[in-house]
Amino acid sequence: MAWKKPRTSPPPAGPWYASLATSAGRPAVLGATLIMSMPGEYHVAKFAGWSDPWAYGMPFSLSAYAGIAAVVAATRPKGARGRVSATVGAAFAIVLALAAQVVAHLVNTGHMDHNQAWLIAVTSMVPPAVLAHLLHLAATPTPVVAPSTSVDEQPVVERIEQAAPEVPPMPAQAPAPQLPPVQAQQPAPIVYRDPRCVAVRPLYDGGTRPGTAAMRDALIAAGHGRVGDSTIRGVIRAEIEDHEPSLKSLPATLPLAAGQNP
Repeated sequence: MAWKKPRTSPPPAGPWYASLATSAGRPAVLGATLIMSMPGEYHVAKFAGWSDPWAYGMPFSLSAYAGIAAVVAATRPKGARGRVSATVGAAFAIVLALAAQVVAHLVNTGHMDHNQAWLIAVTSMVPPAVLAHLLHLAATPTPVVAPSTSVDEQPVVERIEQAAPEVPPMPAQAPAPQLPPVQAQQPAPIVYRDPRCVAVRPLYDGGTRPGTAAMRDALIAAGHGRVGDSTIRGVIRAEIEDHEPSLKSLPATLPLAAGQNP
């Protein structure tokens, strides 16, 4: 008997527009915030003394650092090595990104002087500090999460199928009653290309081959109007007898009159 973790049903799916906003909105918001943050971080790097193109590295350093630290902090289990450091690094990266935006906008609007020693010193320490912390996160192994064995989970009993016991042979019994013979399968109905054949075909059921006049009368009675002799014999009767060649050998219904075609 084995214990298994019970299966839980997936959460119900939301409306399509909610799923679309979640899947397409997050990358769009991420891209927009990165683009909006780059000018402020670039200007702070310029205030600290970096020249082009080196000043362009500050937005990438802060943005990439914040993203990597946040992902590491979210994916590592509680109590694992590197989780606290990643959490602190993520908070530090967010503070740096916020401070860069605030300082850049204060300087650009004239509320703050960028030529200050503490601002230059703090900004200059950002790249080596980011590099050191990223190397620390990379060197910290990611723990392997073991499967949960909590006793709070509802156990599922797996039944073990046992072989059925052997049954002794049954005594001889009377033979089963004879069932009536199965009727032969009826042939599929004939589908004619010319629907007027349906009105003429019953004339053969009497065991004779109908003449032109009898077939014409049957067509008129069925509502097909007056049909020419050549059509009756060359089209309608020909198609019927093509499907059932044995009908050609039937005797004529009446002796043919002089000059009348069969």
